[in-house]
Parts: sequence; structure tokens; C-alpha cells
Amino acid sequence: MLDLSPADLEAIALSLKVGAWSVVCSLPFAFGLAYVLARVEFAFKPVVSAAILLPLVLPPVVTGFFLLLAFGKNGPIGEILDQWFGITVAFKWTGAVIAAAIMGLPLMVMGMRISIESVDRRLEMAARTLGAGPWRTFFTVTLPLSLPGILAGSILSFARSFGEFGATITFVSNIPGETRTLPIAIYALLQTPSGDSAALKLSLVAIAIALIAIVIAEVLNRRLPKTHERDDA
Repeated sequence: MLDLSPADLEAIALSLKVGAWSVVCSLPFAFGLAYVLARVEFAFKPVVSAAILLPLVLPPVVTGFFLLLAFGKNGPIGEILDQWFGITVAFKWTGAVIAAAIMGLPLMVMGMRISIESVDRRLEMAARTLGAGPWRTFFTVTLPLSLPGILAGSILSFARSFGEFGATITFVSNIPGETRTLPIAIYALLQTPSGDSAALKLSLVAIAIALIAIVIAEVLNRRLPKTHERDDA
């Protein structure tokens, strides 16, 4: 059994909290973006899709740097939050949530978009023909059929947020008890003499949580409807 120190448990708990809050905060935005990309045709759609996926290909430290510029006390957003609401997110655990949400958003949007596109639109048309309005069709047909993919995308986003390092440490630094998440704790242990053993324990925890999340997401993806729009053979 892993003999984890109180500091290790604190880092794991913080990572779980950051990951959970990042999913909660980004879920409505991710679903809205996924639905628009899956169901609406508009100019510059490839550009919007590319912008959403940008955090996946950018170095995470670049994302963290721009977050620091935007949300720092002298940044355009950070200054408003500080002066108007007395809220500071830079170098706080809430800033870690923002960084994790942005880094996990592409996976959430991709999973949700695929799930919405997998719903046969003929079923939606049939519901409308039977008298259901747009909202009733959405809540009784589209949402239930795409729900496994929505959950899978959310779980993958959580796993990505749980393991976020580069953007987080750049934006909120490494403050024990405040911003030292599990990946940052592993990094800090590797910088100290004889820290390899403790780093290995935390790494095993990270692997286990990530593996569980991936397996759950895979099981949910298998429950997606396999019928796409196509002509009857």
C-alpha cells in the first residue's frame, strides 16, 4: 500500500478539486460550442474549431503566460476582477481551475461534438413531425442519445485537468496548500534530493486515476448510437 504523506494527500485532494471545478465551469461553454459546431454551418467555422483546439498543440507554458497577462492584477480581466469584485485568481487555486478548464476544454468539446453528430437527425425530424417543438426534441431525443459522449468528454477533460502542469505552474506558481497540485508536487519532489521515491508514489496515483478515467470514457463512447445520417441501402 502506498505510504503517502499529508503533503501528498493534500496535493491529490487539490488536483481532484481543481479537476472537478474545471469541468463544472467549462461544461456549459463546451456543450454550447460543441452543439454549434455539430449542428450549425457558418462562415469561419474551421477557424473557430481550430481556435478551440489550440491549447492542445500550443506549449502549455504559452497558455499559462497569456493567462497571467490577462488575469494578473494588471491584466485587462484581472484588474476588473480585483477592483470591481475584490477577486484575485493569479497565484490562487481558482487560477489553477481556469488554467485546467482551458487546457481540458478541447477534449470536452471534441467528445461532445462527436456524440451530437452521431445522433441520427432523422429521429429529430420524426419528433418534430409528431408535434414536438425544438426544445422538447432537444431534451427528449438529442440530449439522451448524445449523453454518453457528453459524459465521456467531461471525464476526459477531468483527466486532462487533473494532470495539468505547464499552464498551471506558469499562471499560479507552486504554492504549497494553495496551487501545488499533484503534477507540480511531483515536479517539486524531483528537484529535491531523495525525492524520487515519493515522486514515484504520486506518479502511480496519477497513472491510476488517468487510467480509470480513460476506461470509463471508452465504455461510455461504446454506448454512442452507431447510426449516422445516411441513405437507406
